[in-house]
Amino acid sequence: MTSHLSSLSATAATPRRRTVVLAAAATAALAPLTTLGASAAHAAGTTPAFLHGVASGDPLPDGILLWTRVTPTPEAVPGSGLGPATEVAWEIAEDKAFSRVVARGSVTATAATDHTVKADVRGLRPQTPYWYRFTAGTTVSPAGRTLTAPAHDVTTAGIRFGVVSCANWESGYFSAYRHLAARGDLHAILHLGDYVYEYPTGGYPEAKYVVRQHEPKHEIVSLADYRTRHGTYKTDTDLQALHAAHAVIAIWDDHEFANDAWSGGAENHTPGAEGDWAARAAAAKQAYFEWMPVRTSIAGTVYRRLRFGTLADLHLLDLRSFRSQQVKVGSGTVDDPERTITGRAQLDWLKSGLASSDAAWKLVGTSVMISPVAFGSLPAYLLKPLTKLLGLPEGGIAISADQWDGYTDDRKELLSHLKDRNIKNTVFLTGDIHMAWANEVPMNMATYPGSGTAATEFVVTSVTSDNIDDLLHVPADTASLVAESAIKAANWHVKWLDMDAHGYGVLDVTAERSQMDYYVVSDKRRADATAAWARSYRTLTGTQKVERVHQPVR
Repeated sequence: MTSHLSSLSATAATPRRRTVVLAAAATAALAPLTTLGASAAHAAGTTPAFLHGVASGDPLPDGILLWTRVTPTPEAVPGSGLGPATEVAWEIAEDKAFSRVVARGSVTATAATDHTVKADVRGLRPQTPYWYRFTAGTTVSPAGRTLTAPAHDVTTAGIRFGVVSCANWESGYFSAYRHLAARGDLHAILHLGDYVYEYPTGGYPEAKYVVRQHEPKHEIVSLADYRTRHGTYKTDTDLQALHAAHAVIAIWDDHEFANDAWSGGAENHTPGAEGDWAARAAAAKQAYFEWMPVRTSIAGTVYRRLRFGTLADLHLLDLRSFRSQQVKVGSGTVDDPERTITGRAQLDWLKSGLASSDAAWKLVGTSVMISPVAFGSLPAYLLKPLTKLLGLPEGGIAISADQWDGYTDDRKELLSHLKDRNIKNTVFLTGDIHMAWANEVPMNMATYPGSGTAATEFVVTSVTSDNIDDLLHVPADTASLVAESAIKAANWHVKWLDMDAHGYGVLDVTAERSQMDYYVVSDKRRADATAAWARSYRTLTGTQKVERVHQPVR
């Protein structure tokens, strides 16, 4: 590997957010066209190809992680284990024309890592846009654009993240990604999990509602299966455009493994018939680290911390690898102090990071909702879809055992820590449940608001995954209105709830406030779906309260 930078590394994957203005729309338009050209040449068997786009992730003040996958020969499809070792060169430049290259190097892509490539580039300038690309033989990849983080000790006016979760290939098109890719005002994209889904085709949603079939057709279990599924997702042009336009900061949730995963298994895993859980989880993690622009952890986890000047620390959680099994009806209690959602080491790490942070805002990326939820009186026809969406016990509405409600001792310890240490401006950013929420996180739900709040929480809806109107097969804002009213009446800390929309969020952070703008797409089943602003909520510094705002950030 060669470079004129003093600190630089490049590795292949191993087993085991104001804002610098970017011309993202140009990148989004270029990437699919370049990929199609490479695909045509590759079909003729004449050259290696970059069929899965390019990506960057985990921005640092001095660095960025670059990613791509090369297809060296036609048979070397994802998960095949086939294809020769191929030298892939990369370069990163200060300009779109690549006339001012600041770093270059090379990586050997092999079947051992599914021909994926990662280059962890260091020695870059803070809060600076860069362009990057890869070359294999005579084939040049699409160009991507990325942005480094502000220096740790610099006061920056603001940062802005696109926020997404839950993108089920079979449920619809990823138009939300296209609209985020076209924005020129984002520092990065925060993906809060369920980037891929493990189900067999027609498993979720049921076959007659499938918009497009994924590969493989069966439920993914083996390493080859997970690699193939990741590869399928990364052929989506809207997803490729998103990655080419912005750095992505990602964590996993359960569907990167299997539904309702925990440290020793999953609801959607049958020991024996589907093999050993540890082997399946290891395969899922290996494929994830190969295919995602995420720095590989020696411990095989995604919990980590990124800093954006003195404005925000972003604490990212792994709520699948260490958690206890979800409570089943009649088999245990959610208050058992021996049960955990984070694991001891991760909870201590989070508490320490929150206490020691001198950033104005403490953002916490959490894949499942931390706010407690009680359920009011609901008609019987709403019980089944809510059970499915919220991970509730099949015996009826009780608690959402897959969320922090199922692990109350960890939540109590964390919220008490925030109160006892007088830690202000903690904002939880959440996905998972295919609905949009704006919540205050109460110290004690039973005595709220008198007992006060410890933090706030913004939950984004799904990109495509089914929500309540999809599950009931009724028009939006019909049946759901009954459920929304009942839940808000029983939960005064829930300031807003939308059970029907699909889309994304844009989180804008300044010293004075953190604001989430919620956007919805017109129809997830249409590849040309439009997007529109729906609602905005913010929390002002020092308040731990949520209030409505009547326009999005500009």
